[in-house]
Amino acid sequence: MILDKFALTGKVAIVTGAGRSIGRGIALGFAEAGADIVCAARTVSEIESVASEIRNLGRRAIAVPCDVREAEQVDNMVSKALEEFGRIDI
Repeated sequence: MILDKFALTGKVAIVTGAGRSIGRGIALGFAEAGADIVCAARTVSEIESVASEIRNLGRRAIAVPCDVREAEQVDNMVSKALEEFGRIDI
């Protein structure tokens, strides 16, 4: 099947702006394709909601508050991703 070529099973993805709109869609799409997701954005309630939706799909997900304009917050996001999943693929 053609969709097998797009499988992300076993991959870990960081999605910034994951709380809404395109970022939310990307996070859910990657999860549906088999990836585990680090949901990152500035609004905690939104990324926690998306992470919950992803877990309901049977994938692992964490919500990490992050303003990508702040280098320290980006470093923290990467550290949390590595701590939880052991690697980052996407």
